[in-house]
Amino acid sequence: MYVIKDMPEQIPQADLDLLSGVETATVGHWRLFGFMDRAIQPLLPGRRVVGTAVTLAIAGPDSTLLHHATGLLRPGDILVVDRLGDDKYACWGGGVTVAAKASGAVAGIVDGPCTDLTEIEDSDFPMWSRGLSPITTRLYDLGGGFNIPISCGGAVVMPGDAILADESGVLVIPRDEVRAVSEEALKRQETGKKREASVRDKEQKLGDMTGASAKVLAKLA
Repeated sequence: MYVIKDMPEQIPQADLDLLSGVETATVGHWRLFGFMDRAIQPLLPGRRVVGTAVTLAIAGPDSTLLHHATGLLRPGDILVVDRLGDDKYACWGGGVTVAAKASGAVAGIVDGPCTDLTEIEDSDFPMWSRGLSPITTRLYDLGGGFNIPISCGGAVVMPGDAILADESGVLVIPRDEVRAVSEEALKRQETGKKREASVRDKEQKLGDMTGASAKVLAKLA
């Protein structure tokens, strides 16, 4: 059985442009929700991507719906794949990578393993996954869901959510929260740069600046 829903409205480009300057680790200083399991890591180093979540749920050894879905992706989309608990079969390899990139998608995120790392590298296509596996899926026509609510790395992903993925991990943000989260993160990053410069220039010590030294000294007193 296949459940196929309409493509979601894409996140406004102005919001994505703002989000593109944000580090996931900055948001992790205050936000608790939306972070995928830290085992979902980038296959290509040093990348940061933002885009609109297009969601997919496929089971075990089958990738029929994934092949179909690559033909529906749009420029700026990020395909997020719920493997429904499977961690054995690699649904995403070189062929899917070429198809996703040709559609204009900016990245893929899989809650399971991928394969064909060299081909992914050659395509220069950012991918996040739970590592690699040589055991691949087949076209068994078992069904699945497209643009339905999914779970990826323990995070709820709705079609049309914003995705921010970088070297530290993956963050899912509801579309109506993107601007507020981005503005808060950018403000904190600017403050952090000023603090780091002050410590680097030996104007202040980190413990004095954060208040950590005062807490330690108070306990010792």
